Amino acid sequence: MRKHQINSSKLFILNILKNLGLFFNSNLISLNKFLMQIKMPINDDVVLGNNVKIFHPDLVNLYGCKIGDDTKIGTFVEIQANVIVGQRCKISSHSFLCEGVTIEDEAFIGHGVMFTNDIYPRATNEDGSLKTESDWQTIKTTVKNRASIGSNATILPGVTVGKQAIVGAGAVVISDVSNYSIVAGVPARVIGDIRFRSSSSVQTTDS
Repeated sequence: MRKHQINSSKLFILNILKNLGLFFNSNLISLNKFLMQIKMPINDDVVLGNNVKIFHPDLVNLYGCKIGDDTKIGTFVEIQANVIVGQRCKISSHSFLCEGVTIEDEAFIGHGVMFTNDIYPRATNEDGSLKTESDWQTIKTTVKNRASIGSNATILPGVTVGKQAIVGAGAVVISDVSNYSIVAGVPARVIGDIRFRSSSSVQTTDS
C-alpha cells in the first residue's frame, strides 16, 4: 500500500493511446520512439546481489528492496520498498511483492502471485480524508526457505509460509502454512506433506 511510483503505469497508459490510434504531431517524436524511451524503474536504492538475473530490466518496477545473489526476476514484477528477497530465488512474471514481505533463500514465487500487507484496507479515514502512510501499519509476511507459491495465489498479510511448503496455484492463504505442508484451495487447506508426496501427486505449482 506504499504509494506506487508514477513511472510504473506509463507503458500501460501509452499503449492504450497507441491502440486507439492516437499519435503525436508529425513535428514531434513518434509515439513508437517515445515508448522506447520510457522505462519502468529499477531505482538507485535497490540493493542487488551478485549474479541477479532480471530478464527484462525495462519491464519491472523495483524500489527500496534487497535482492539476494543468483535470484531470477521475471517480467512485469513489482517489488516495493523494504522487501527482502533471498539468494537463489525465482520470482516469476507479473507477481507483486509489497512492503513487509520477506522471501527467504531458494524460494519459488509463481506467475501473478499477489502479496498483501493490510488486513482492513481503506482509501480514506473516518473523516473522509485520504489515508497517508501514517494512517496504517505494515503487516509482515514471510516465505521460508525453499517454499513454493503457485501461480495466481494470494497471500494475506501476517502469514508465514513454512520451510519447503507448497501453496497450490490459485490458493488464498489466510493463515500460517506449516513446514513441508502442501496447501490448496480457497481458503487454502492442507492436502498433503511434501515429504510423503508420490510421483502422481496433483501439480500445485508451475516452473
